[in-house]
Amino acid sequence: MIPLNIQNPAPLQTEKTLSLIELIQNGGLGGQLIIGVLSVLLLMVVYIYFERLFAIRAAVKVAPNFMPQIRSFVMQGKVEGAQQLCVQENVPVSRLVSKGLSRIGRPLEDINTAIENAGRLEVYQLEKNISILATIAGAAPMLGFLGTVIGMILSIFEISNAGGNIDMQLLADGLYTAMTTTVAGLIVGIIGYICYNHLVVKTNKAVYQMEATSLEFLDLLNEPA
Repeated sequence: MIPLNIQNPAPLQTEKTLSLIELIQNGGLGGQLIIGVLSVLLLMVVYIYFERLFAIRAAVKVAPNFMPQIRSFVMQGKVEGAQQLCVQENVPVSRLVSKGLSRIGRPLEDINTAIENAGRLEVYQLEKNISILATIAGAAPMLGFLGTVIGMILSIFEISNAGGNIDMQLLADGLYTAMTTTVAGLIVGIIGYICYNHLVVKTNKAVYQMEATSLEFLDLLNEPA
């Protein structure tokens, strides 16, 4: 009789899946608080970005015939008509021109100073809350790293309580949880950084538009009668 060589089948290994919710739930109170703070910061980034983006887009919308009409009114001596046109337009560029129109009759240097002062206020309004995005972009990764440090400390504490025996499963779970806050912090920081730089570019374009229109208005006043 030929003996049958029967091998015991290898035990099936169950595939372990990662669940973000489970990682957050198992991260302890410290990790959960940091994830909560990062979630709030992400909501702030999204809100500030879209609020400022729409505000800047509205600020740069100027009618193509705005300055030609201003030139026509000024050449005809109809300052009130030009002021009314600026009020109807109601954008930063028109408010700068309106400030210059209100100073007509004074030296050109005084008009230029008035426009520059008004321009600073307009730029301040355009840049409102944008600096918060820069702060979040820098603070979010550090908050995530803080969560990682807290998670590592808790993992070492659990191993110490286990009598010094290194439980690889316990250590792996702790590392998963610790790294979750770092990933979350980096995501929030990257999104905040991209949004901040995009808004800075949009704001600079609006500022250049105001400067160009101001120069055009001053050149108009400096033209010989």
